[in-house]
Amino acid sequence: MRLARRSLLLLIPALLAACAASPPPASTLPPIVFVHGDGATAALWTTTLWRFESNGWPRARLHAVDFPYPLARDDDAKEQPGRSSSTEQRDHLAAEVQRVLKATGADKVVLIGNSRGGNAIRNYIQNGGGDRTVSHAILGGTPNHGAWAHAGFRPGNEFNGAGPFLTALNAPKGPNGDEVTPGVRWLTVRSDNNDKYAQPDGVWIGAKGTPTNVTFDGPALKGATNVVLPGRDHREVSYHALAFAAAHEFITGRAPSITTITSEQSVTLDGKVSGPGPGGPTNLPLAGAKVAVYAVDAGTGARRGAALVDKSVDADGRWGPLVTDSSTALEFVISAPGLATTHVYRSPFLRSSDIVHLRAERLADADKDAAAVVTLARPRGYFGLPRDQIAFDGLQPAPGIPPGVAGVSSSKLKLRVAPGRPVTADYRSGDITERLIGTAWPARDNHVVLFELHH
Repeated sequence: MRLARRSLLLLIPALLAACAASPPPASTLPPIVFVHGDGATAALWTTTLWRFESNGWPRARLHAVDFPYPLARDDDAKEQPGRSSSTEQRDHLAAEVQRVLKATGADKVVLIGNSRGGNAIRNYIQNGGGDRTVSHAILGGTPNHGAWAHAGFRPGNEFNGAGPFLTALNAPKGPNGDEVTPGVRWLTVRSDNNDKYAQPDGVWIGAKGTPTNVTFDGPALKGATNVVLPGRDHREVSYHALAFAAAHEFITGRAPSITTITSEQSVTLDGKVSGPGPGGPTNLPLAGAKVAVYAVDAGTGARRGAALVDKSVDADGRWGPLVTDSSTALEFVISAPGLATTHVYRSPFLRSSDIVHLRAERLADADKDAAAVVTLARPRGYFGLPRDQIAFDGLQPAPGIPPGVAGVSSSKLKLRVAPGRPVTADYRSGDITERLIGTAWPARDNHVVLFELHH
């Protein structure tokens, strides 16, 4: 196994039972910049930020990057509309770090990245001056040795472990031949065998039956502290409570006081509206989009009164602010020319957040024959069977989720009858449970419905 000499296995029971002393003064806590993965948004870090806040971290010292074009190019060296190169990601991150240093007055930041976000972090530290501005780098599920390592398969891709980008990052450094840049403390967090992009078979990269030349420990790096979270998936190694606990202890030297989220009585929410682009989803502001937000009955999904927000967004794409409480479930409705009216149902927000980002969707041609189209999505993790229990509109397991490695993050229903009726989604994994209830809006009127889990 390609584990660093300081590698360790994170013992879940011991970690959850660990007792911590009183947190250090807020003024001594470093600013943290969170870096999302391929195709994602800053919003995926919402619950992680809440956990840091719940342990005394000042909100003003927690920052999440939102890359404008979050998807990688097919070939890193070739222009591709709506996609970004590794260099563009690196430079965007560098600018964000400088902004945070100026805003906080700090000398250095902590960088925490998921998946492709770890590529940007490594590239910035090795090639963009980040070795002088970063104290700690934490990489969750980053395919540090590739999602595959084949010279003949998409050779110029950023995720090819045999390609030029990762080969250069992994070149030996220092007397021990470390793969990490010296001067920064490094932590990798990986799954034992449940990361879809650290598998010996190419099924999750569209090459079933072909060896990837990558093993389960592909995200580990020589010269880093390498932590294993048994059973967690590609996203959970960054966004799960256990990933937070590992990061907190690595930064501070102490376990967090709690790994749960403490709620606020009054909650202020805001975020940005974006939409699809020529190469896939973007995080660019969708100026002119209209957003309405409704309080909904958590037991029926029905709206409770008039819209709490009803706004056409400006050039910055911001749809808020909305002041509510931590016990109110919400429906977000986004509409924009050429796109479907998108209804997003969410459980109550336990704390304030300014990264409640929304994406307008299109109704796929293949779904236009349905009475209603409803999707259950888990942005901060994948669905795994039999690990998880997922029921969607009475179907258990929810459709489209295969057994084995957790590799699917959504389940879609094409309802043939009764648009307008309530639909229920239930998710359970260990001691985590979440229920969402919303309305099946009619596809014939160009509506799509998304149930978005917090967990």
